[in-house]
Amino acid sequence: MGDCICAERMINSTSNPQIKNLIQLQTKAKARKEQGLFVAEGVRMYREAPRGRLVKTYVSESFYGKEQNQALFSGQDVEIVSDRAFAAACDTRTPQGVLCVIRQKAYELPELLQAKRPFLLLLEDLQDPGNLGTIFRTAEAAGVTGIVMSARTADIYNPKTVRATMGSVYRMPFCIVSDFAPVMAALREQHIRTYAAHLKGTREYTEADYRTGCAFLIGNEGAGLSGELAGMADTYIRISMSGQTESLNAAVAAAVLMFEARRQRMSENTGAAV
Repeated sequence: MGDCICAERMINSTSNPQIKNLIQLQTKAKARKEQGLFVAEGVRMYREAPRGRLVKTYVSESFYGKEQNQALFSGQDVEIVSDRAFAAACDTRTPQGVLCVIRQKAYELPELLQAKRPFLLLLEDLQDPGNLGTIFRTAEAAGVTGIVMSARTADIYNPKTVRATMGSVYRMPFCIVSDFAPVMAALREQHIRTYAAHLKGTREYTEADYRTGCAFLIGNEGAGLSGELAGMADTYIRISMSGQTESLNAAVAAAVLMFEARRQRMSENTGAAV
């Protein structure tokens, strides 16, 4: 592994077809969708990538040139790329030196409902990639069993979203739907209660019981939930706030609700009072 890098085997040009395709996958949702692939940057994202979905790994010349880094790729086939070409393929300004091409994973709603006590998020038209990625990361930490997103929600495979998930994109089951009505019907059939985080909510979020199957509805950063989806919820809840603030960032509101549900579920497991 400590051998010198052979220049003839290295990708040196930004016009190389592989580099061009990496740039397409980084910048074009259409390319990601057509190829069923996405790009993950960084050492952590490489380490956590499911090996069965790892298509190819690209490593910068300077990163691979450090012998201590080469142990990361033991037994793996990697493509060495000159620093200039590598930087052109990256979405980040200061690349760590590792790029992975990963196969996307598709889920269907029934898969998300198989948990003993489903704990779901329904995201309607969230637009900020950072918010979406943060919600995925927080959802994994809170024990959420699945996320359902509207088709107009930001692309989960946008490179900014992928980075914000910190690896949760590999593990959190999710599906994308064009219409929430069938989803809400399926939740009712399975006695999964739905809670809309809504400004008109009169019930404090801590007063509801989330220990059985539950789903939180989180709306667009600016407009909130649509009247149509909010109208299908079983219960409106609110998060009381001090000062003159009327609403929380979507990712923060989702985190508050998710961790209250986690607290209740953990209290039940330990026998403590909710």
